[in-house]
Amino acid sequence: MFYHVKDLQFNARVSRPDPRFANILLEQFGGENGELAAAMQYFTQAFAAKMPYPDKYDMLMDIATEEFSHLEIVGATIQMLLKGVNGELKDAADQSEIMQAMEGSDARESLIHQALKANPQFDILSGGAPRLTNSQGIPWCASYIHSNGDLTVDLRSNLASESRAKLVYEHLMKFTDDPYVKDTLSFLMTREIAHYKMFEGALSTIAPNFPPGVLQPDPRFTQQYFNMSPTEGARGPWNEGEMPGMGKDWEYVSDPIAYVQDTEGQSKLPDSKTGELERTKELDIKTSKLKSEEVISAEPKGEAQWSNYNQK
Repeated sequence: MFYHVKDLQFNARVSRPDPRFANILLEQFGGENGELAAAMQYFTQAFAAKMPYPDKYDMLMDIATEEFSHLEIVGATIQMLLKGVNGELKDAADQSEIMQAMEGSDARESLIHQALKANPQFDILSGGAPRLTNSQGIPWCASYIHSNGDLTVDLRSNLASESRAKLVYEHLMKFTDDPYVKDTLSFLMTREIAHYKMFEGALSTIAPNFPPGVLQPDPRFTQQYFNMSPTEGARGPWNEGEMPGMGKDWEYVSDPIAYVQDTEGQSKLPDSKTGELERTKELDIKTSKLKSEEVISAEPKGEAQWSNYNQK
């Protein structure tokens, strides 16, 4: 059950109209890295987490709800940036407040014309209000959402989502000189960082959480780094020394063509891998049973009920 409090989570303010920036800000309203995408991603991920991880369900729903509040902040800011574009003020474009928003050659234009140039949908379709599109007018799409039903996969997707959203806000701040708007963007950007750390903390409490899913990596093909650019191949912790968290070293294949030919398409590898492969198969069975029981044991017997209304 959602309960709407009319006050915004952050005191969003705008010092003057700016239709051009309003259009750019649509990226965080209906864009692929925007607040609606984040809210719907965490909201849908929460359902699969409810039974096996009720604590993570609570976290996902809390963050999803906060993202909806951020969507409201972005929408309110866009609406304020479009002040003067609505139908009531179209015949009053010469008023001083609107004229003060115009500089240079724009002094010969009305704010309506500015909005029309920034995004025709403001004038033609929305009447001076935000729509669920990105800054190019492309409608919001559910394909923006990453929800895989495996919490370790979903949390890693969320880390990437928060990183991208943080970067978008960082870029947006370069395109406005309104101090109030910058304060709002700074707040929203910082909450992306806070959410990142929440997801990171949640992932650290799930064991095992690597590799994603259930099946283990095939030890015959895990360690090889294929040098696909031999003329200027770089070395680093991604291809030399110990593999991070794996307890084994990278195998640097300097000549991939010769390697594939010598191993007959990697079908003939060292016998030392045979024992590892058997242990991996055993671990697959063990992990599969563990993950399955984790979910089954959390599911209610008989009639299913999502909420317990008698709990205080």
